[in-house]
Amino acid sequence: MRSLGSDLLFWALDLMVELGFCRLGSLESEARSKLVDFFCRGSEKVKKVKYLQRKMALEITQVLLSAQSPDANVRNKAETTLGQLRYQNLTGFLQSLAVELSNDGKPTNTRILAGIVLKNFLDAKDYSRWMAIDNSLKSQIKTSLLNTLGSSVREASHTAAQVVSKIASIEVPEDEWPELFELLLANMTKPDSSAFLKQATLETLGYVCEEISREDLLDGEVEDILAAVTRGMDVSKQNTEVCVAATRALYYFLGTDHSKLSMSSYIEKVIYYAVKIKETKIREAVFGGLVSIASTYYEVLEPYMTTILELTTNVVKGNEEVVALLAIEFWIAICDKEMEIQDYEVPHYHFIQNALSPLVHMLLETLLKQDEDQYKDQDQEDEIWNLAMAGGTCLCLVARIVGDAVVPLVMPFVELNMSKSDWQSQEAARYAFGSILEGPNIKNLLPMVNDVLDFLLNAMEDHDTHVKNTTAWALSRIFELVHSPATGFSVITSDNLQRIIHILLKSLQDAPHVAKKVCGAIYFLAKGYEKASPISLLLMPYLPDILRNLIITAERKGSTNSKLRSSAYKTLDKVVMCLNLPETSEIIVKHLFVIMSKLEQTLNPQILSSDDRKKQGHVQASLCVVLQVIIVKLSSVDETKQVILKEADRIINLFLHVFACRSPTIREELLLAIGALAYAIGPDFGKYMHHFYKYLEMGLQNLEEYQVCAISVAVVGEICRALGDKILPYCEWIMPLLLKCISSDELHWSVKPLIFDCFGDIALAVGEHFEEKYVDSALAVLQRASESSFELDNNDKEMIDYGNQLKRSILECYSLFLQEFKNSKPELMVSRIPHIQRFLESVAEYPRDKSVTKAAVAVLGDLADAFGSNEEVQQLFLNYAFCAVLVEECLESNDEEMKKTAEWTREMARPAISLGSENLF
Repeated sequence: MRSLGSDLLFWALDLMVELGFCRLGSLESEARSKLVDFFCRGSEKVKKVKYLQRKMALEITQVLLSAQSPDANVRNKAETTLGQLRYQNLTGFLQSLAVELSNDGKPTNTRILAGIVLKNFLDAKDYSRWMAIDNSLKSQIKTSLLNTLGSSVREASHTAAQVVSKIASIEVPEDEWPELFELLLANMTKPDSSAFLKQATLETLGYVCEEISREDLLDGEVEDILAAVTRGMDVSKQNTEVCVAATRALYYFLGTDHSKLSMSSYIEKVIYYAVKIKETKIREAVFGGLVSIASTYYEVLEPYMTTILELTTNVVKGNEEVVALLAIEFWIAICDKEMEIQDYEVPHYHFIQNALSPLVHMLLETLLKQDEDQYKDQDQEDEIWNLAMAGGTCLCLVARIVGDAVVPLVMPFVELNMSKSDWQSQEAARYAFGSILEGPNIKNLLPMVNDVLDFLLNAMEDHDTHVKNTTAWALSRIFELVHSPATGFSVITSDNLQRIIHILLKSLQDAPHVAKKVCGAIYFLAKGYEKASPISLLLMPYLPDILRNLIITAERKGSTNSKLRSSAYKTLDKVVMCLNLPETSEIIVKHLFVIMSKLEQTLNPQILSSDDRKKQGHVQASLCVVLQVIIVKLSSVDETKQVILKEADRIINLFLHVFACRSPTIREELLLAIGALAYAIGPDFGKYMHHFYKYLEMGLQNLEEYQVCAISVAVVGEICRALGDKILPYCEWIMPLLLKCISSDELHWSVKPLIFDCFGDIALAVGEHFEEKYVDSALAVLQRASESSFELDNNDKEMIDYGNQLKRSILECYSLFLQEFKNSKPELMVSRIPHIQRFLESVAEYPRDKSVTKAAVAVLGDLADAFGSNEEVQQLFLNYAFCAVLVEECLESNDEEMKKTAEWTREMARPAISLGSENLF
């Protein structure tokens, strides 16, 4: 039996743990020393803790309000404060967020943001931070969140549902929250449960089922969840919102099983509800689930497709546009899936081909369902996702799948409606025609397009902007798909080219949304001539007028449509990109000076408002992109490269002045333009590094705007190729920044493979200096990254892509280091051979894309080439079958580069293996 003193000791220790003064499982000596401190100053500490908790609870509301302020300074300060609160007292911070979310007396927007911040903490890759929090505090937070599900403030209960699901995704697989489902299911059966509580509970069940797998659920839980969801779908007993939540939850719940039987059961329920239920919101949820099934469970749909075709056709004929849109999106999802699988040996049921005639008829009917009210503000909002646009999008996909078979089904509709007097019919005809140009054989399309082209050119004179807008889009499609002089098939000839260009340039003066489509038509017209020399000379006389009119369009007075300005400049840089040198060099050089002059004019404008500054940034960004393209184009030929070398001082000075404008919208474009200049002028760029490096440093430190950081990394690579070993003095700050970036959890995953590529660029540039100063750090980071590359979520497509990119870049970096240091410092890489072997073996065991396989085989070849006499390398080739598997995969590939890599590796490996083991290769 414990003494009273012992009881007091354990009571005190428990209290200390609860208050956070010592850790569970801490050493007795630590506990005793803290206990003395506790009894001496404990009462003051308790008071202080309670005071801080009250203070944080009061503070958090104001900080969350400030974090949503339109004033950037107030917003940034609030975001900094949130970070400090989290850093200083994480447990108190999380508890304050949960209390804020649960308090119906707090502003709705602060409650939502509190939930988002809490969810983001739980979304982080490192779940151990949540699991390390004291259980009693976690219990308080979870109870608070579950209570919030009953809030009458829908935004709060919805946010709470998301946060609960995130906690469940962490704890349920670890058996840490066994009572969760019991508590949620009780909400569905209690007599006093409100509709708000039932709706949020079903939403939570759906989110939780989306987050976890079937193995995480007990059999009893599966049955109880299914029963609760089914009761929630009973329209005779539940309101509309509850039924909608139940319908969505059912999809997520059955999705945890991944069985054909479960999805078949769901489809049957969907069909039943689609036929029986008249409530639009429920039907919307039903068809939304069907859209999800189309792409995820394609293989279970075959028995139901006739019924689904009938259902979707009836919905499209009706007046529920939101449901009709989902009906079309179902077929769009089917098209996407059938295009995705057509090159793979997986079941292909040809749903589109089998339903072709009634499906095309249904889609053509949607093209006639334009709503004039939706087009009133079209100058401002060009692209409106409505039933007509969805139908046209689906028709485009159908044409790509079935090819020539779609033409006879669509052309009677085009001919019938093309000349009708109402704009709806005319627009529908043009939309239908443009939608079927990709897929059918170009040779078969050419006569039909020739017949229609003249009609469309005349239609650009129409008074109705709806008609002109769709006509310009149809012309753009024609020039993109049926204008290929290099292959001998083109609707544009020397006879009609002048008229076409005249009409397009005149139409640039039309309404902004029409002019934007015309920009696209001009680009595709120019692109068709890109690889068609000497036919491309036909375009030469018109190029000055084309480029001049695009600049005029970009600078059009009175237009508030920034999309048009952006479109005109994008078309300008794309047209320049398509031009052939040296024939067009004089025109391009002239426009180098024109664009430089335009950029100079933006440096000292009259800035009266934030909108003026924003416009300045957008214009500068567009002009920098055009300059980048001109620099790349002119520097690709020795004769015109001299122009860039001569003007480099003026160009870099201009770029540095643009940097000084501190516009946040231009950094990416400006960095890319400077990277292009560095590559163009080579070692001469060194004289500008002293002025430029601070901006490059800012880009590498910008982890939050990861695109800027990624481009900065790429620019480092360009500068390495330009300067060679002259980059060495700047590596003193570049390498630490790169190492810091790659070790940061804050940096977006997509940037990290680029950094490994950059290590290779730096190593090639500075040679032996890299091994003296940086190779140990780089190899250590490579090793850590190679180990973590197999810990990614294989159910997340983004993470699968990232894993492939990461492994490829690591392997390519190893290849470069093996070659670079095999003579100068071989011991560096010899000590890494066991790790490289383990990495390659893991690569062979896991699913991967072709680029990873090729890079792995290249590393094998580099190992054999660099260290073929090393015993470990010899044993690798002699005893490890995975080497042969990787090489064989490359040899059997249709990719010639992969085959060449495998053949080279096999040759490198022969001296490293005994004759008796040559059958491995």
